[in-house]
Amino acid sequence: MTMERFLTWLVFMLLATVTIAQTDLTAKPKRLRVSSGVADRLKIHDVQPHYPREAQKQGIQGDVLLQATIDTKGNITNLRTLQGDPILVAAAVDAVKKWRYRRYILNGEPVEVETTIKIQFHL
Repeated sequence: MTMERFLTWLVFMLLATVTIAQTDLTAKPKRLRVSSGVADRLKIHDVQPHYPREAQKQGIQGDVLLQATIDTKGNITNLRTLQGDPILVAAAVDAVKKWRYRRYILNGEPVEVETTIKIQFHL
């Protein structure tokens, strides 16, 4: 390989690297996945779930696991049940729908975040 060809190849590779780097920096994610701990620290309004009387009578207890999206305004959207007794799930979902969060800011822009929420029901 001649020196001229080598330098041409080197310049091409440097330009390609710069182009890729710029593309990665300008790409903005629409939604991020965050841990429940991070999401919990952003919570500004919390509503505790009401333990259903029927569940108490039947001795039903346990955890309800939910997956949620927090939109760019701090509202819960796309709430989905991952696990839990149906009687307890209804109470958990009713409470969590009322929760509010501070916006999650990434590179100066608010983004949606997806997280997992665990509600515990124990007698």
